[in-house]
Amino acid sequence: MKSLIILMPVIALNLLWAPTVGAKWVKLAPAGEKVRVLEPKEVTTCKKLGKTTVSVKDDYFDGIKRSEKKIKKELTILGRNSAADMGGDTIVASAEPSEGKQSFAVYKCINPGG
Repeated sequence: MKSLIILMPVIALNLLWAPTVGAKWVKLAPAGEKVRVLEPKEVTTCKKLGKTTVSVKDDYFDGIKRSEKKIKKELTILGRNSAADMGGDTIVASAEPSEGKQSFAVYKCINPGG
């Protein structure tokens, strides 16, 4: 019982700290800022360059899940950064995020022939 009492402040601190962890480490790169996020119907005249799959941690620890909204935001940032690295200027989500992973189709829509 004594060890549980000692651990309670540590557990409480972790629970208070955990919700603040998030997109602080996932930054939109300058090149990623130029990448748009569109719907499939909006890329019909674009050149498909390929696919990228990105991932983030979807829980804090011991199964305590992170916010789906934050996870989706971070995945989109990583997708935009990855698309820029591939020479793309547009991404389209291939599916909804699952277990901290998401795939995006990467397109070149601005001057797709050049």
